[in-house]
Amino acid sequence: MNAIRDANSPLLAVGCLLDGLKLLTRAELRQYLLIPLLINTVLYTGAFILGYHSVSALIHQAIPDWLSWLSWILWPLFFISFLLIGFFTFTLVANLIAAPYYSRLSAKTLSLLHGHAPVAADAGWDRVFFGELKRIGYLLLRVLPLLVLFLIPVVNLIAPVLWAAFAAWGIAMEFIAYPLEMRGQTFDAQKRFMQQRRWSMLSFGALTGLGLTLPIVNLVMGQTAVIAATVYVDRVLPPAGGDEAS
Repeated sequence: MNAIRDANSPLLAVGCLLDGLKLLTRAELRQYLLIPLLINTVLYTGAFILGYHSVSALIHQAIPDWLSWLSWILWPLFFISFLLIGFFTFTLVANLIAAPYYSRLSAKTLSLLHGHAPVAADAGWDRVFFGELKRIGYLLLRVLPLLVLFLIPVVNLIAPVLWAAFAAWGIAMEFIAYPLEMRGQTFDAQKRFMQQRRWSMLSFGALTGLGLTLPIVNLVMGQTAVIAATVYVDRVLPPAGGDEAS
């Protein structure tokens, strides 16, 4: 239980993200960074342009006239919420395209941490791709009810908070999957792993999500998150093939 309790600390998530940022500069990882960088550049530039032209109109529709006097408070809240929705959606698309490259980046990171090639380092592209599709399907089924909340007066005032929590969880699920899949963990096992460490995972996802909304930073945030997730899993789980600490 102590291992799980320590792994549930938000500070561990912060530390792993900082380690991921440091490892990002390692020469051994550069060949795994270029294609995801190009993918992120194209997609997040598109997300920014689309968001700039559409978010304001969506916010005016979401805030009823009788609450217009609170618009100075609600406008930033809804703006951040729609920003999260947009970048969360584009993150799913980016990860779907870059999944094979992120998988190899995770494997190479693990080899750097241990000084040798990891066990089952290279899952097949088809397995990685369909694993990503399964996660996206799982998340999209939960996106629809949350979107409906924005259409319900008064209730839509808490929708941004719920969206922020959901986006953090979904982003953590996206990136933690790569090192867990290398260990042969099924999707159900991955969900259990996250549920046992929910505060750490929410912190990891929230900080990663914040980075994904920042211009320039978002171009390398995905790669940083993959490396950080690999470091995190390596710290809280025994070597591949062993039993999970509890």
